[in-house]
Amino acid sequence: MIKVGVFGANGRVGKLLIEDLKETTDMSVSSVYVRRELNFSVDPSVLITTDMTSFLNACDIVIDFSLPDACEILLEGAMKTPKPLVIGTTGLNTHQLNLLKNASEKMPILYATNMSLGVALLNNLVEQAASALKEFDIEIVEMHHKHKKDAPSGTALTLGEHAARGRGLELDKVRVSGRDGNIGERSKEEIAVMAIRGGDIVGRHTVGFYNDGEFLELNHTATSRNTFSKGAIKAGEWLADKEAGLYTISDCLGL
Repeated sequence: MIKVGVFGANGRVGKLLIEDLKETTDMSVSSVYVRRELNFSVDPSVLITTDMTSFLNACDIVIDFSLPDACEILLEGAMKTPKPLVIGTTGLNTHQLNLLKNASEKMPILYATNMSLGVALLNNLVEQAASALKEFDIEIVEMHHKHKKDAPSGTALTLGEHAARGRGLELDKVRVSGRDGNIGERSKEEIAVMAIRGGDIVGRHTVGFYNDGEFLELNHTATSRNTFSKGAIKAGEWLADKEAGLYTISDCLGL
């Protein structure tokens, strides 16, 4: 039985993660880290703690769906008490991403901006299409619920990175995330990554390849957040016995 530490349990996906782990035969929740208090009840056997060392010592792996600042605290703690980490937190800044990479030298870390199995495949398809359709303009649109704090979404940025890779480009140098006013014609190399927020949309990502006379759109729609929690559980089971290193959801699926 793999003992799972849940980090970010008060969040939307964190709560679902705990529920989904109840239905998993070879994994169970052993510890939950909270900064203040847990806003729902769990089995009395589960350790609920504000102490990072106790939290890490009580589990075999950690699954994290939190916020960037909280994820940074987890990474710093894991540097002292290494554990396999499944990181699903988005919006990490440069320092936090560097910390994640440094931590992966001491422990296995699977980092994914989206734990959906469908999005993992979509990333690969986008890279292939970007490479094959070199004359096509690339535009990415993502839609999420009104409570999402980061924009564009981590998933959309990852899709943009795969599109740029297919063209031999660096996304940071060609990304456009807003257009307003008399900005002139679209440049050939730019890759747009646009965000829409509203209602209770779980997540929808569209990557369009547009040319004169035709266009191709690749879409992924998440209809339930369980998509992310179940994907993370699958990733955690796969990661538990891996060597130190930085892994992706595609590694988990063998893509």
